[in-house]
Amino acid sequence: MAISAVSPDVENVKTRLKTIWMAGDYDRFSRYMESGAREFYERLQVAPGCRLLDVGCGSGQLALIAAKDGLEVTGVDIASNWVDRARARAQAEGLPARFEEADAEALPFEEASFDVVASLIGAMFAPRPDLVAKELLRVCVPGGTIAMANWTPQGFVGQMFKTVAKFIAPSGMPSPVLWGDEAMVRERLGQGLSDLQMGRRHYTFSYPFPPAEVVELFRLYYGPTNQAFASLDGAGQEQLRQELEALWSAHNRAGTDCTTVPAEYLEVIGIRV
Repeated sequence: MAISAVSPDVENVKTRLKTIWMAGDYDRFSRYMESGAREFYERLQVAPGCRLLDVGCGSGQLALIAAKDGLEVTGVDIASNWVDRARARAQAEGLPARFEEADAEALPFEEASFDVVASLIGAMFAPRPDLVAKELLRVCVPGGTIAMANWTPQGFVGQMFKTVAKFIAPSGMPSPVLWGDEAMVRERLGQGLSDLQMGRRHYTFSYPFPPAEVVELFRLYYGPTNQAFASLDGAGQEQLRQELEALWSAHNRAGTDCTTVPAEYLEVIGIRV
């Protein structure tokens, strides 16, 4: 088990991050993103029976897909309410997946415990990326697969984060979207991986309602947006709403009654040395 000292400043950041991510209802929010999770999983080409760790598992989006495919699955997340929801979903579907509350910077597993270590838009949000990289490598068997999907700085979500960051942003941590920069990924993970493949792909946000309702969905159910609105007075909330609606509308490829927005992410797949 990895053990690391946490300074009061880092502890404060972690506490704030946990509060942000536990807000809203990520399970309801993530149901619109399941097709993109399946696309990411299928490109991993994992054999049934492999041990897979899903880091930043949310309410089980990727982990449950893998469990249905016959993998021995463990999911971890910092948000305890998401972990509870993932467990409930697994139980309801009769799947043997295991879920634990845990920190991506100090995973509670022995070295070389998993054949596949994956993170779908999850580990990128931990405040100390160097520790995350070390942990992903540590718990993966030599010859195993490490895979990530990380929003890029220039993609749609990167732009949305910039908008929200005007109103709320954890201090003292590097930008999460640096995990979407190829050079940064090579710096953090490159020495521990062989056959490192990276490519830009698109996660399609698709909703059967217009951009204004998408913004409301994010306000109600997506933790960072929920907390951004909650921290503002009425005028600030209206300003944030207008900016987000303008952003979604500008990138919408559907008609006025629906919303379809492609969001770029960096796909990272490598073999543990």
